[in-house]
Parts: sequence; C-alpha cells; structure tokens
Amino acid sequence: MPVQSMARHAPYFLSILRIVAALIFIEHGTAKMFGWPSGNPVPMMSLYWYAACIEIIGGILVLIGLFTRPAAFIMAGEMAFAYFLGHFPKSFYPIENGGDAPILYCFVFLYIAFVGAGPWSVDAQRGSD
Repeated sequence: MPVQSMARHAPYFLSILRIVAALIFIEHGTAKMFGWPSGNPVPMMSLYWYAACIEIIGGILVLIGLFTRPAAFIMAGEMAFAYFLGHFPKSFYPIENGGDAPILYCFVFLYIAFVGAGPWSVDAQRGSD
C-alpha cells in the first residue's frame, strides 16, 4: 500500500487508537473501583480510588471524544505519577519494575492531548478539536 494512501487514513487510525486505549483504561478503573471484571475493589477515598475515578471518567470522555485534550492530559499525568510513585522505586528498568503499561499509557494519552481526538469524536462534531 503506497504511503500516500496510508497517510490519508491516519486521522481515522488516531480515532481508533483513542477508542481502544480508552476502553482498556476504563477497564482498569472499573477493576479498581468495582472489582469488575477482575480484582478487588479498593477502599473509598484512597489514592487508588481517586485513580479509578480518573480512569473511568477520563476514559469515558476520551472514548467518546469529548473534552479529549484536557482529559487525555490529566490521564497522562496520572500515569506518570503512577509510574514514578509505584514502579520506579522498585527498579530503574521498566522490564523489572512492571512499569511498561503506565509508560505507554502516559505517552499515548500525551500524544492524544496534543493532536486531539480525530474525526470520529464529539469534539470533531462540535468543531472544537
């Protein structure tokens, strides 16, 4: 497939990346808050509970593409915070400290915060992307 024809589909793949990342992120939040689909619910008002709120609410906003840039920026910050608070102290290397996912989430959401939601979003329909 020629590069030009691939490039013309890039905005749609941005929307797909946003939707998939948000769905997986929401799942992390529901696992923390409700113990669903797996895990045990965390105590209310704990640091993990606040993280779950960001993951569920921010994830839903990013999923539908509403206020995508600020939501994604906050979610990227949460993942940076999670990495440096929970993973980095265990080891410098992400392969050893289990921090691969937070690093990837951080940069995916940071990218989305800078480029916007893409064409398949509420922001694009409102003309605010």
